[in-house]
Amino acid sequence: MWEPLLFGRDARRFVPPPRPRLTPPYEAQYAAFEAKNRATPGLNFVSEMANCVPAGLPGSMQQPYPLEFLFTPGRVTIAIETYSVVRRIHTDGRAHPADPDPTYQGSSIGHWEGDTLVVDTLGILTRTSPMNGIRGHGAGLRIIERLRLVEPDLLEITTTRTDPTVFIEPYTTQAYYRRQRDWQIMEYVCAQNNRDPLDEQGNPTFQLERQPEE
Repeated sequence: MWEPLLFGRDARRFVPPPRPRLTPPYEAQYAAFEAKNRATPGLNFVSEMANCVPAGLPGSMQQPYPLEFLFTPGRVTIAIETYSVVRRIHTDGRAHPADPDPTYQGSSIGHWEGDTLVVDTLGILTRTSPMNGIRGHGAGLRIIERLRLVEPDLLEITTTRTDPTVFIEPYTTQAYYRRQRDWQIMEYVCAQNNRDPLDEQGNPTFQLERQPEE
């Protein structure tokens, strides 16, 4: 299992991403997000995820829950505990579908460049978020991920987003994941405990009272 290094003892490895160069409509949206971030405690702003709607790519790879990578002939499968999301990356040499059905995780094909897995994803639903602070994007959003081990138990993923609707130039960030050999992915059913009222700032809170058999 792999733990995103956004929180906990290894959070020091997380480097805040650079500020993107955005087109005017999305620059205004991001500026409003930054202003709210400065004025409102915390980053737990209301989003569709508070109503059990899963994050689209790349946000699904950045949730504070474990990931598991499964390698089988012609495919790499990523099981993500958050919302029980599964990504399927085809490595059998196929091309993208000519007209992919938009989905939250998109259509992913991959290939190896030495010890680096390069993943190319298209067909991501346009109502998803290409980065924190931005909602929505163009139908042509393309995400390239480069995954490699930088230490035996440390994974680096470099993610580049290209979408002229949102970004003036391709926007690249890096994320790190620590291997946790004794962890396992648990069942994650968001609707089972979807009772998150809003606080006085309009942010979702959590009710942790257990129901029978939970």
